[in-house]
Amino acid sequence: MANLPDVRVLIVDDDPETCRLIAELIAEPGRDLEEAHTGDAAIERARHERFDLVISDINLNGPDSGLDVLKAFKRANPDGEVVLISGFGTLETAVEAVRAGAFDYISKPFNIGEVRNTVNRALTRRSPALQPVAVEPVQAGIVGRTAGMLAVYKQIAYAADSLVPVLIEGESGTGKELVARAIHTHARRASRPFVALNCGAVPETLLESELFGHTRGSFTGAIADRKGVFEQATGGTVFLDEIGETSPAMQVRLLRVLQDGDVRPVGATRTIHTDARVIAATNVDLEQAVAEGRFRQDLFYRLSVIVIQLPPLRDRREDIPLLVEQFLRNASSRTGKPTTIAPDALAMLADYRWPGNVRELENTIERLVVFTRGHITVDDLPTTLAAKPRLDEQLFRDLPTLDELERRYLLHVLQAVGGNRSRAAEALGIDRRTLYRMAERFGIDLKDEAPQ
Repeated sequence: MANLPDVRVLIVDDDPETCRLIAELIAEPGRDLEEAHTGDAAIERARHERFDLVISDINLNGPDSGLDVLKAFKRANPDGEVVLISGFGTLETAVEAVRAGAFDYISKPFNIGEVRNTVNRALTRRSPALQPVAVEPVQAGIVGRTAGMLAVYKQIAYAADSLVPVLIEGESGTGKELVARAIHTHARRASRPFVALNCGAVPETLLESELFGHTRGSFTGAIADRKGVFEQATGGTVFLDEIGETSPAMQVRLLRVLQDGDVRPVGATRTIHTDARVIAATNVDLEQAVAEGRFRQDLFYRLSVIVIQLPPLRDRREDIPLLVEQFLRNASSRTGKPTTIAPDALAMLADYRWPGNVRELENTIERLVVFTRGHITVDDLPTTLAAKPRLDEQLFRDLPTLDELERRYLLHVLQAVGGNRSRAAEALGIDRRTLYRMAERFGIDLKDEAPQ
């Protein structure tokens, strides 16, 4: 980065302190860092000035959002890069941001390393961005605002603009089919068929027919010609769930379809061409299956051009209240029983590990709505929620927080350099101003030569 010519960076946030914090994180020689505290102020600067990079919060006070800032800067300077930051991300926002040309989309509270790496990558690339593509907002049924889900939203947006195969990995119940449908819904082929097949739920003797179709009389019970999912989905998307459950022989046939797009129905003498896009999903480790000889390596490479990893629900507990709200609303609508939930009951739901992930949570809420009288309390919850150990508490109760670890490390460095502020800043790789700000945040008095 030191060899790059001087670059101009505009940081946009309605909180001046956040602007200053980001500036401290990304400050380097040759970077001119400036601030704007409203969307309209940033857009006005876009009309008259040229910036190499804009870093903007999406949610800004006033009529103009970070998305408006993004679009204004891309119109004024298509070669510039824009990074958006949000603490309240949605799939639709991520799709719109990516398609409007955002370089990246990161979450609040942000990771220091992630911010620096993203800025460095954006300034290193400095290449023309993708042209905006119009997209209608579509409710995909995916809920979540955690960093893990924001990453999934970005990957969906990128995958939607391509026709290459996608592999979705995740535990059972994490929502793999919802992600597949979201990719299809946001793609240019959204008006074409989306056909799903659970490969693990179909007996091996019938799977070939389900996938590729059959002709009349090709086997006992084949009383008429039947199209397989690939032919049904021509022009659209085939979703193959539990792809890891297929046999070696079936994997060979799937590989041929991916290679040339031709399928041959059972009993047929001719092939049928299909241009269906393939999205596969698995809850097993396919790389491990390849290593053990249970899954073809060449098929794995064909399927995994784009890989989307879905986090388990236990790793995004902050999303549980949002999911509960949606499931309550849906179940109340279906049953005609408007239902609310007590705060302590919601807290217990958020504290549970949910081995069945989102699907288990949704089924639990559905049952609670059916069997309660309009308000869910702790007493209404299944006994398993209280009886099963809450492993996060048991395993991690005594572990320090990241802030506490950072505070301890700062004290350790100060102790090692005898309280010398300049040497401490040098050892930490920061300037003295940032050192003082960190010390203030952690309640450390730098006036003491040797902090205890």
